[in-house]
Amino acid sequence: MAETNLLFYVETEIPVRTYDIDALGHVSNIVYIRWLEDLRLKMLETHLPLEELMAENISPILLRTEINYIRPITLFERPLGRCHISSVDHLRLELTAEFAVDGEVRARAKQYGIFFDFAKKRPARFPKSFRRKYDSFLAGH
Repeated sequence: MAETNLLFYVETEIPVRTYDIDALGHVSNIVYIRWLEDLRLKMLETHLPLEELMAENISPILLRTEINYIRPITLFERPLGRCHISSVDHLRLELTAEFAVDGEVRARAKQYGIFFDFAKKRPARFPKSFRRKYDSFLAGH
């Protein structure tokens, strides 16, 4: 996953904590869910501040998560988490993420979500701030 040509790309080094480790000595499967949340929050922080969305009464919500665990990550490894929006379709978004150690991908994930309008209590069209950035991204490609 290379940074160029990817919509809302973010990456961050993820510390592995002692409490992330299961009885077999590797990162517990559930920890990857938390790491995905951390990546999504970094994506919002970087590209689409949650404060702006909430001002429009809109929040992103998840519909589904799929993870392929390729090889375990252990306590003293330093995984790099990467995430981007890989597909935009009508009201739905698809996010692609991966966790790699020294360039070797250890897990890949897909998440599917929508924006939700709190006032109307239903799915929302893409917020203005998202559409502006998305249109700008498309214009550059």
